[in-house]
Amino acid sequence: MTPPCPRPLRYGGARHAISTALACCLLLAGATACDQRAERKISVGAPGAASAYPGQAVGERLPGVGDRMWQQVPADTGQAVVVYGEHPDSPDSRVVLYQKRGPTWVRTASWAAHNGRLGWTADHRVDDEHSPVGVFTLTDAGGTLADPGSRLRYWRDDNAYATMLPPEQGHAHDFDYVIAIDYNRVKGSPPFDWSRPDGEEKGGGIWLHLDHGDGTSACVTVPVSGMKTLLRTLDPARHPVVVMGDREHLRA
Repeated sequence: MTPPCPRPLRYGGARHAISTALACCLLLAGATACDQRAERKISVGAPGAASAYPGQAVGERLPGVGDRMWQQVPADTGQAVVVYGEHPDSPDSRVVLYQKRGPTWVRTASWAAHNGRLGWTADHRVDDEHSPVGVFTLTDAGGTLADPGSRLRYWRDDNAYATMLPPEQGHAHDFDYVIAIDYNRVKGSPPFDWSRPDGEEKGGGIWLHLDHGDGTSACVTVPVSGMKTLLRTLDPARHPVVVMGDREHLRA
């Protein structure tokens, strides 16, 4: 029997071409081109960002994270990627990597970032162009390029992460490196796996990946330097999580 031909699939708001598997993370079609290595400053972000520095101890709790979100962070988590959204309806955010040393959280690095084009939601649905608010584990990574030294399991594939968006729109390298956010997916599977245990209507295929200078359909994007740092730093033995949302949701 002839196998079915690969076809574009509507997923999270944009269409992606695949050859061996379904690409899962979708970007805003028509996003403007930009240098993916440029870090654009935004007006706000992580609490105290203006005066923060790498290696800064921030206390026994993650800054700007209120009781509701903090209670969702597993007790054995030693690494946290916090995405501080600028506003509930904004695509601009800041990603900060924190690591725990003894009982104290330490700020390791941070990057200007982007999230869903229409901002954030506590009830994400497929194609709603919002990033989901919540605390999610980080277990699997991959990309079109060779493993840069990832501690997370790395699934390389030259085709499964391909995008139909024209390279001149600045999307040619979006999926060079990706980290799957464990929202409505099966842990231990490739980022491009299509399984949706909570149902397709809840969306999925939400990743950390390379920034293209504008909002996405649900993913969170950081510069290439940030993706390499995260891949080389996040350690499964330390049970890393991403804590993500606009500042109002985060501090609730």
